Amino acid sequence: MAAPAPFNAADIKRRMSGAIDALKHDFGSLRTGRASPSLLDPIMVDAYGSKSPINAVGSVTVPEPRLLQINVWDRGLVIAVEKAIQQSNLGLNPQTEGQVIRLRMPDLTQDRRKELVKVAHTYAEKARVAVRNVRRDGMDQIKVLEKASAMGEDEAKDKSDEVQKMTDATIKDIDGSLKSKEAEIMQV
Repeated sequence: MAAPAPFNAADIKRRMSGAIDALKHDFGSLRTGRASPSLLDPIMVDAYGSKSPINAVGSVTVPEPRLLQINVWDRGLVIAVEKAIQQSNLGLNPQTEGQVIRLRMPDLTQDRRKELVKVAHTYAEKARVAVRNVRRDGMDQIKVLEKASAMGEDEAKDKSDEVQKMTDATIKDIDGSLKSKEAEIMQV
């Protein structure tokens, strides 16, 4: 039987950081009052027989704080990009002139802001679950090493405490990110 792999705290920390990075990416796709190219990241366009992100079929710019502009490279894909934006439930209405699509950011209603806050809470909870799963993996790894006599009881307790501290710090970061995103969304 092969010996269990040694405990790697750096790998656990890296995986927890990955959950925060994913959360920040998810938060970037939430619309606040300002235009941001990352708002269009989740939208996929039917292009050349497959699904492609908008930034793969055109360049996305922010010429004004409340305006997104997409310069579609292939004239034949303009209608597909328009259709993908309309089906995205982002509440954006594309205005097309040739190969340029403009998306004006409408004012957010109070109800829409509250919906976006709920979505932000969902994203944060998804990140917390990911962190707790990494924590569980780390704790399981410690138990396996202790059972195989590759780690003493005191060392196992120290490593468990270390994993718990990493978990607590990461969840605190997630809660802080959520609080700032919530304030950003609710700001009129």
